[in-house]
Amino acid sequence: MSDATSTPTSRDPVHVPVNLDARARDAKAAVVAIGRNEGERLRRCLESAKKSGALIVYVDSGSTDGSIDVAKSLDAIVWELKNVPFTAALARNTGALGILSKYPSIEFIQFVDGDCEIDPNWIETAMAFLNKHPTIAVVCGRRRERFPDATIYNKLCDMEWNTPVGQAKSCGGDAMIRSKVFSQIGGFNPSVIAGEEPEMCVRIRQAGFDVWRLDAEMTLHDAAMTRFGQWWKRNVRAGHAYAENYHRHGAPPELMAKKSVISNYVWAAMFPLLPLLWIKIKTQGKSALYATFVTLSKVPQAIGQLKFHFNRLTGKRQTIIEYK
Repeated sequence: MSDATSTPTSRDPVHVPVNLDARARDAKAAVVAIGRNEGERLRRCLESAKKSGALIVYVDSGSTDGSIDVAKSLDAIVWELKNVPFTAALARNTGALGILSKYPSIEFIQFVDGDCEIDPNWIETAMAFLNKHPTIAVVCGRRRERFPDATIYNKLCDMEWNTPVGQAKSCGGDAMIRSKVFSQIGGFNPSVIAGEEPEMCVRIRQAGFDVWRLDAEMTLHDAAMTRFGQWWKRNVRAGHAYAENYHRHGAPPELMAKKSVISNYVWAAMFPLLPLLWIKIKTQGKSALYATFVTLSKVPQAIGQLKFHFNRLTGKRQTIIEYK
């Protein structure tokens, strides 16, 4: 096992719905949503989770917009993180391991970010697939942007979410996982500030299980990116994730993120030659928009990689990199 935590936060939830024990006896799945100041997006998220019939867990990371009250009103079990370094990994562990410690009969955990809405058919589809394929531990589907045409940055996110169908090396923040496997591998690594899902999936595959992407609608995501600075910061975060995951799992046979790390350094160092990369991507049949921003992303991602190594060598703890 890695340095992932095996127990949730020691504090009890700040809110437990009435008659939870009775509902939990029949529940096969729990939805664990995480958020920080997601506002109306969180309400849509939890309402969509409630329609699925699963238990709802919400873990809040320091919101100041009334998110906790929204979650309480929708019958969610609520944990509130305080006085800890916030990471999505820690929040997900708190919710998932917390609910499993109280109700170990729950078979599946659906993770969802608080800015996403779950498709009405997804929970049932994912559970049926996992029940049919016992060697698959994690399943994800199509995450789409709610407003892909609102900004070019939203459109880029929608392109990013469209990953190949079938066996995969990793999932994103929205995915369903077998509870027993999640507990077995110790959940997410809470010290990883970005890229925690692919890092966990490495350990899941090392434990002998597979990750799968279905050709099915899963969630609507609201990136709400309207500025170039948000896109830049998001790519700095991505670079940090590449560097950290390569540092942890870059050795053979995994070679995790090796190609991305090297590519970012090489092209950022050869900045005047970036137009050649644009041409290469464009001739692969990609759109001009996609080629332009993938080319530009080499610079902030290389900065994020350097940031990870600087902090690692100086002993400085990197806090979460937020783009919203």
